[in-house]
Amino acid sequence: MKVAFVGKGGSGKTTLSALFCRYLALQKYPVLAFDADINQHLATALGLSEPAASAIPPLGLEMERIKAYVRGSNSRISSAAAMIKTTPPGRGSRLLHVTEANPIYEHFARDIHGTRLMVTGPFSQDDLGLKCYHSKVGAVELLLNHLLDKPEEYVVVDMTAGADAFASGLFTRFDITFIVVEPTLKSLGVYQQYINYAREYKLRIKVVGNKIETEDDVAFLHTHAGPDLLTWMPHSRYVRSQEKGRHLPLTELEEQGLATLATLKQAVDASPKDWQRFYQYAIEFHRKNALGWANVVAGEDLTTQIDHDYMPYAQEVELASSSQVTAL
Repeated sequence: MKVAFVGKGGSGKTTLSALFCRYLALQKYPVLAFDADINQHLATALGLSEPAASAIPPLGLEMERIKAYVRGSNSRISSAAAMIKTTPPGRGSRLLHVTEANPIYEHFARDIHGTRLMVTGPFSQDDLGLKCYHSKVGAVELLLNHLLDKPEEYVVVDMTAGADAFASGLFTRFDITFIVVEPTLKSLGVYQQYINYAREYKLRIKVVGNKIETEDDVAFLHTHAGPDLLTWMPHSRYVRSQEKGRHLPLTELEEQGLATLATLKQAVDASPKDWQRFYQYAIEFHRKNALGWANVVAGEDLTTQIDHDYMPYAQEVELASSSQVTAL
């Protein structure tokens, strides 16, 4: 399952992303995580030292390496240079799996206590004044378009703050999106923006309250988020210790916090997996980007990269159907 954590800057989405990854890894589930936030803190939140975190190769600085790999022998793509962040897979493309060994993981990923992490990376000096951060996040979007996840495999993305995710099609790449909110009107404003933008795409969105101190805080979130409110994380001494650099075993997290993480996992596991819609949105946003700007830049019609007779996730659709029949 593919999971996104979004929210206003400072809401605690990176902290919750890290706790959720650690919770899954503690139970020995395969976890692949991406830090797609302009503020790169997921590695340290998972327990890596600052020097080790800064040494992780950034995806955003080596987009050509990623393109060359996932392009494979796809004859619809004239060259790796002609690929953009939305280029969908076609016959001959290389598809990645969560648990496999491949050159992309070997170069970019680092294992942190059971979580395989890749990072978009910060701006380089050459980017300043010339590019927006979404040029970096495009690497995550391209990889997710080519990534297959099976039941009980988890892909967790710590997204850029606020509603900036809507500057690309990345927001449609998930089975469920958790919007992390504090009990304030400003924090809930991001939730309102998100659901307004996402409404036509029928995304599965749930609100997770954070830094909750009183019953009044919970009532406030209920009033403004209604049935979208899934659960909440109370103020935590454990989390405060983590933020001070003291990385304790997750088993020492307060009981309420562990219950919150369990609820998140239950919501993820209950989310329907719709590979066909996933591919439909990939095609939709690729066509939109191609016609909007990329054809001019590439000097060719990138909509021809769409392989209409190809269903890259056919095997996964079959596996999901088999699982449902077995469950029945």
